Amino acid sequence: MSLGASVGEGTRVWMGAQIREGARVGQRCTLGRNTYVDAGVTVGDDCKIENNASLFTGVTLEDRVFIGPHACLTNDRNPRATRPDGTLKGAADWTVDPIHVALGASIGAGSVVLPGVTIGRFALVGAGAVVTRDVAPHSLVLGNPARHVAFVCVCGLGRFERHQEGTELHCERCLA
Repeated sequence: MSLGASVGEGTRVWMGAQIREGARVGQRCTLGRNTYVDAGVTVGDDCKIENNASLFTGVTLEDRVFIGPHACLTNDRNPRATRPDGTLKGAADWTVDPIHVALGASIGAGSVVLPGVTIGRFALVGAGAVVTRDVAPHSLVLGNPARHVAFVCVCGLGRFERHQEGTELHCERCLA
């Protein structure tokens, strides 16, 4: 863990995980093996970040977010290693376009979330999806590019055709 980073009480950090300067990881989180939390990233409470996931500068996770193994949340829409004159880019040369992942959302294994995207409350991004635009609350998105296929309840198991914005979806399992 880098200087200036903070990790909340009860959080477990597995071998090889890297937490950069200025990052904030909340309470009762799990950071799996080889996860990367870049400088200034914010991770809420009760989050689970699986092995080899990468969260780059500009990422904010609210509470209870799940990030699957090998998922990558990026931050620059036009990345280049060098400037036009051929010199290596430095930190000041990057244009960070933030990603926001809202309460209870889940990002599936091997997914890529492009810069500037907001993923809504309790949304579910399927494994391997490439998220190029905002995902509505409770939306299930799949594919490349990720497309809406259904709405999901809070537990993620119930599927619905419709969702009234501003309300939480619950199936029989959620309420049990």
